Amino acid sequence: MSAGGASVPPPNPAVSFPSPRVTLPAGPDILRTYSGAFVCLEIVLGGLVWILVAASNVPLPLLQGWVMFVSVTAFFFSLLFLGLFLSGMVIQINANWNFLDFAYHFVVFVFYFGAFLLEAAATSLHNLQCNITLSERPLLSDNQYRINVAATVFAFMTTACYGCSLGLALRRWRP
Repeated sequence: MSAGGASVPPPNPAVSFPSPRVTLPAGPDILRTYSGAFVCLEIVLGGLVWILVAASNVPLPLLQGWVMFVSVTAFFFSLLFLGLFLSGMVIQINANWNFLDFAYHFVVFVFYFGAFLLEAAATSLHNLQCNITLSERPLLSDNQYRINVAATVFAFMTTACYGCSLGLALRRWRP
């Protein structure tokens, strides 16, 4: 009971949810930020890694299978991440987007760094001789070698972009 004799109704729980915690702009304005630019670069460069590894006919599936998995998965999740910001859905979903941004980029950075190392290892096996059908030949043809070199360079560049996004996300999460 209040002082005037009338009781105050409890707040409606449907309207009392806290607002989402996000410091990045929603909508097309995300593309004007460094974080938005890095996510676009991650998508483009990660797509190139995916295409180049697939174009090499994956001569070392044990090593390059992980590279394909990481590049394809990160490509689609980065598209989803960018799509959520472009559509403005981050404003409507109650979550700590600053932490989710940091956690996502941390996990993908670690996975992509491992994928970069595996792609570099696969490329370094160019001169390894293997005995197939009683004739020794290099494990990778010259064309596969050139494609794998390009994939390694783009995997490094993609890893660097995820690292920059991770640093920016850490700054937003821990001001």
